[in-house]
Amino acid sequence: MTVIGLDQVGGADAGQVGSKAANLGELKKAGLSVPDGFVVLDEPGADLELALAALGGGSVAVRSSAVAEDLADASFAGQYETYLNVRGSEQVRIAVRHCRESASSGRVKSYRAERAAGARDQVAVLVQRMVDADAAGVAFTANPVTGDRDEVVISAVRGLGDRLVSGEGSADEWVVRADKPSRRRAAEHAIDAGQAVAVADLARRAAAHFGRPQDVEWALAGDKLFLLQSRPMTALPASVEWVPPDMHGLHPPGPGYWIRNLRLGEWLPEPVTPLFADWMLELINRGFARGTRADSGLAAGLRYAIVHGWYYSTPEPDLQAASLLTGLLVHPILLFRFATAIVKQPSDPELAERRFFGRVVKRWREQTLPSYRALVAECSNQLESTPLAGVPEIIERLGEAAGEAFWGLTIGGGSAWKIEVALARFYRDHLASRVEIDVRVLLAGLPATEAAETSHAVLSADWYWPTLGESGRAAPTAVLHERQRQLEETRALAEVACRNALAGEPELRHRFDILLLLAQRYAQLREEQAAWLTLAWPLLRRCVLRLAGEAAARSVIGKPEDAFFLTRHELIRAASESNGEDLRDLVRARRSEWSRSRHLVAPLALGLMPKLLRRVVDSMEVLRSTRPTPEGALRGEPASPGRASGPVRVVRGLEDFENFHRGEILVAQATAPAWTPLFAQAAAVVTDGGSLAAHASLVAREYGIPAVVATGDATVRLADGQWVTVDGSAGLIEVGP
Repeated sequence: MTVIGLDQVGGADAGQVGSKAANLGELKKAGLSVPDGFVVLDEPGADLELALAALGGGSVAVRSSAVAEDLADASFAGQYETYLNVRGSEQVRIAVRHCRESASSGRVKSYRAERAAGARDQVAVLVQRMVDADAAGVAFTANPVTGDRDEVVISAVRGLGDRLVSGEGSADEWVVRADKPSRRRAAEHAIDAGQAVAVADLARRAAAHFGRPQDVEWALAGDKLFLLQSRPMTALPASVEWVPPDMHGLHPPGPGYWIRNLRLGEWLPEPVTPLFADWMLELINRGFARGTRADSGLAAGLRYAIVHGWYYSTPEPDLQAASLLTGLLVHPILLFRFATAIVKQPSDPELAERRFFGRVVKRWREQTLPSYRALVAECSNQLESTPLAGVPEIIERLGEAAGEAFWGLTIGGGSAWKIEVALARFYRDHLASRVEIDVRVLLAGLPATEAAETSHAVLSADWYWPTLGESGRAAPTAVLHERQRQLEETRALAEVACRNALAGEPELRHRFDILLLLAQRYAQLREEQAAWLTLAWPLLRRCVLRLAGEAAARSVIGKPEDAFFLTRHELIRAASESNGEDLRDLVRARRSEWSRSRHLVAPLALGLMPKLLRRVVDSMEVLRSTRPTPEGALRGEPASPGRASGPVRVVRGLEDFENFHRGEILVAQATAPAWTPLFAQAAAVVTDGGSLAAHASLVAREYGIPAVVATGDATVRLADGQWVTVDGSAGLIEVGP
């Protein structure tokens, strides 16, 4: 027998009919909508005509079904020949022969040698009734980039699916999670949301049958959906669980609440490298604790954890009992002012400013920043003459100084958004019925403060990434945006309108003036502090690379950049020992793990939010729109007012800057000062992380463009060229024109 009906084969027959036919036979018998067909094992005889007649005549698709095809670890995708719209027994015989001959092609032999050495080259041929498709494509039952098993990723084109495989068609892209479809790209409008859900359901049924994620080919003809192929997904990233770490020091101990975009997390849009996690984070933490001790009497550091390579922190400080006791005994008045100011700031920012926050800002400006700048200059002058053994000490001094500067930024940034919330609450309670504005207009287009020299601007606080100056690109300069005057006029008119509305109520007007003054002052302060924070980064990288150069010269690592995938102890030992251990395999393994972590979609938060923090977050509802989320839209935190439409451009690093064009929607994981030049060209900004006090929020207001932050996964759900509308007042990103 040279021809076997497709409904007569199954998994046990894969060694004879090939995996493709065996899989489809299994699914057909399981009730899935697989087109009728048969498998040709050898040179077909008269039984071919009988089999074709059983299909009812008309066109057929002739495809290979090799024994080595559609394996769990080697798909052989596109290696063998496929022939569509074949008519008549003679043409089918020719197509069958060519399919079988393709097993001897150079590309198949090369693929087999690289990916499936020893696999059999036996080829059966699958013949099925041709589906006259209105739309077709592929569906992955797990996200092939992130490994997320809860997402079905669909590509769709109009007509036959070979346009997708050949690259001729520009595919639509959908992501379906829990039967909720989201369209990433609408190139051809091949299918609608309901059809995307139907495709996802069909693909999931195939995955459930085989018990593992599947790569499914499908076709839609009228209202009938067909499954054309199902094979195991290969090279799928491991599925990970995002479990909140235990909060050590709690009584009783247990998992806490961890946030990805809190404080330093806003400066770390990607997984951190081992050297940064092991060394620089500890230095920043020590410096941060030094700053808190100077201003509050408590040596409280940042409580953080690394989860699958990503930095998470918690609002609860890393406060030891001994430090708290010392603060109570030695600095009781300072500690009292600190505690009452923290509690009072959301409701009475002026009192909190007088009692504590104004003093912290004054010390940052008069002591912390001048000391930091002097230290960087001193170490820069000394580095070349410093013996190799003294370089780690320079790193330690600079890292701790940066940590103390970050304490000042934490106060500035935290105050900025809390005072903004207080201003918004005042507007809602006393002005909303009289003046119709977006309260963020009152903070837009503020005059720039003294800017730091920008060659040290960074894309990420992780010292693995070169600074703007090292990249060889032009540093951003203070540019008067074309809308600056308009923004200033709009803000001034809004201020006048608010004051006029309160003209007969002097106490309320005085309260408004104070809140507005503080909100504007801290918005400017936050950007000034952010601009200076990474002043030491170029020098820190020079120090690391000097140690790394010595390690590379000793052949302990392959190249200097490998140093960022070592720990502090490993790097110092590699640079100093004459017969150090070869660390190249270790570096390769860690770099590979880091690369895998970069593809994960890290949740913005892990664990349950404490009730006290929930009250703080709920207070921000005054800044959020009550507008419902349209179908397929993304929601985040409204950060800069206005609406703008344009094509998406996902920017992940400096290498993407040159591809960004005026009028595009800037979509990034997070932005830092090095991103500022893009704001002058962007129509709007959308970020995965961030907050009201983040760089993206404040700079977007300066440039008068809408911004939505804290979307969680916009860089994954949106794609280059996709048309979106960003509503910075409502915190929404709507897909489509």
